Amino acid sequence: MAGKVPSVELEVGDRVVRISNPDRVYFPARGETKLDLANYYLSVGDGIVRALRERPCMMHRFPSGVAGEKVHQKRLPGGAPPWVRTVRVHFPRYDRHADELCVTDLADVVWAVQMSTVEFHPWNSRAADTEKPDEWRIDLDPMPDCPFDRVRRVAHVAHEVLAELGAVGWPKTSGGSGLHVYVRIKPEWGFADVRRAALAFAREVERRAPDDVTTAWWRRDRDPRSLFVDYNQNARDHTIASAYSVRGVPEATVSTPVRWDEIDSLDPRDFTIATVPARFAELGDLHAGIDDAVFSLEPLLEWADRDGDDVPEE
Repeated sequence: MAGKVPSVELEVGDRVVRISNPDRVYFPARGETKLDLANYYLSVGDGIVRALRERPCMMHRFPSGVAGEKVHQKRLPGGAPPWVRTVRVHFPRYDRHADELCVTDLADVVWAVQMSTVEFHPWNSRAADTEKPDEWRIDLDPMPDCPFDRVRRVAHVAHEVLAELGAVGWPKTSGGSGLHVYVRIKPEWGFADVRRAALAFAREVERRAPDDVTTAWWRRDRDPRSLFVDYNQNARDHTIASAYSVRGVPEATVSTPVRWDEIDSLDPRDFTIATVPARFAELGDLHAGIDDAVFSLEPLLEWADRDGDDVPEE
């Protein structure tokens, strides 16, 4: 087609990354392209690298844009440049291994976009010891008929419990209808203990907001108007979209760090690749201090022992 640009080259630090098909529309709601996606990630570079650094990362790829096929890519695609690092992880259920993307700088992210990656889903552990998470994830997951006001209320309850524990929570939108809160933890426990601690926390939130919250394991047992505190996102090889990850939806929403005092007024649909760059330029990375606020899970594990709950099998 006349006028079609076959590729562009982007300078990313001391690397040059070629973006093929830069004018391919990836997000049909407003028409953002593959190049727009790459430029978005460049605009939030410090934030996306901090969210992904040294973590095994699954890539959600959309080779023809988000209206087309979605590819869940655990293994690094072939043809990666030699400077893209990987980390080997083991999947016990199948006794298999995969060499997953391991971001160390922004060029890795932009190269992943060249490979049609829209969403980045990192593990909650790092390459130094993939079996010992350093991130506890609180997923406030609304059921289909749950209003966002309920999500807001539960977020404040979660914040209250975290404060009583002496833990610092770092909230973000999910890019969908929920909220996530991340807490840095000492990498001293395995996935099973982190998940057990997360369940104990979820039970406490449920006790304080019984009309809003469920921790029922089976979806069929949950009220469709309730909010599920999804502790299972701390299980091994369970991942959710990182901070600053674009979501694979036509509107190009972004999982965006927010302040606690914004929660009562925010609309998650307002955070997109069209709006987040200016917000980032103004506020910087609201999760910039996350590595400096490290929490010990011991109080939560004591709660788990007190409650005597058996964590359901995955």
